[in-house]
Amino acid sequence: MMSLLLFGTLLVLLVLNIPIGVALGLSSITALVFGNMPTPPLVVAQRMFTAVDSFPFMAIPFFMLAGGLMESGGISRRLISFAKACVGTVPGGLGIITIVASAFFGAISGSNPATVAAIGGIMIPAMIKAGYPRDFAAAVAAAGGTLGVIIPPSIPMVTYGVVASVSIGTLFMAGFIPGVIIALCLIGVIYFYALKLDLPKGEPTNLKLFVSSFKEAILALVMPIIILGGIYGGVFTPTEAAAVAVVYSFIVSIFIYKELTIKDLGPVIVKAGVSTSVVLFVIATSASFSWLITSAQIPAKVTAAMMSLSTNAVVITLLINLILLFLGTFLETQAIILLVAPILLPLAVQLGIDPIVLGIIMVVNTSVGMITPPMAVNLFVACGISNLKVEQISRRIVPFLIIEIILVLILSNLPQIVMFLPNLLGK
Repeated sequence: MMSLLLFGTLLVLLVLNIPIGVALGLSSITALVFGNMPTPPLVVAQRMFTAVDSFPFMAIPFFMLAGGLMESGGISRRLISFAKACVGTVPGGLGIITIVASAFFGAISGSNPATVAAIGGIMIPAMIKAGYPRDFAAAVAAAGGTLGVIIPPSIPMVTYGVVASVSIGTLFMAGFIPGVIIALCLIGVIYFYALKLDLPKGEPTNLKLFVSSFKEAILALVMPIIILGGIYGGVFTPTEAAAVAVVYSFIVSIFIYKELTIKDLGPVIVKAGVSTSVVLFVIATSASFSWLITSAQIPAKVTAAMMSLSTNAVVITLLINLILLFLGTFLETQAIILLVAPILLPLAVQLGIDPIVLGIIMVVNTSVGMITPPMAVNLFVACGISNLKVEQISRRIVPFLIIEIILVLILSNLPQIVMFLPNLLGK
């Protein structure tokens, strides 16, 4: 009865287009009030507070603020200039530059929407001006944005690390190679369509231009090395690394690049605060929802049901991917991880799937969901920049969507790709 109330109420609220955080909280309260449980509804508030009262989650507001400082302080523009110098006159050069710059920016911000806004805000108008179809330009920026949470650091990886009680640093390490592979495949799609659609080539480059753009971008390029090197070297934790990212972005943007003033900090901080509050509210309400799921023994029931279908790890992994891809079309990344991780973890352990591999599979799947309508956050951001409707971009996003889904399936069945760096470094 409680399970029916819990999921039934959530489904109804989502159909009514109620925000996911509010829907999760109301579903939890409804299940407690009408589900004949002796537990008072006050427990929902207690679980919400306990969920966000976590030191690792402090990384989220810091990474949000670091991303805002980089976007406003000229760091993203310099990354794009360096990417242009790297690509040169390759067909579809501006599209490829968008992916490369998104990979660089994702290695700093840890957020998909922030990556689309920072890189797409510059590159979509540039691609349109150069003669790219408007819908294709928007689709490229949206697809590149998926690298924001796959290439470490990553806010969803922080969330999964807390929920699954696994090393966030190891998750960051495991996400690097999958992120690079996905970036290269997205570049391949753009190159194919550049030849097919006869898209303009990039601008000519030379050694002098490359060196000058590298000097301009060196401080931005060093940032992920400091963050990730500090984590892997044991100098600081992922949460402390996020604080270091804020301080570094502040110093570079205000005192070195001088494109951000003290007066500009207010709007940047407010924007980061609003984004953080949305994420943490979803995390908080998801915690009460997940607690009720566990109380109803749903993880054990789901594990038993899936194991009754097959005991083959390949088949079960395929089912897990299908579930995650389906949920990604409707729910927000943080909510999916918080809701599904407690259910899938026991199943993964029983099948011998490393929790780190499961975490990367979940992050990549939910990132793909950000370019899959109807809940396609990356597409929404790209629509705002390009002045197009979601349905206009959706057709162009399909090739990128297909290649990312294929890569998810490959990574799921070749876990040694995911675990190569952690195993190499003995993590």
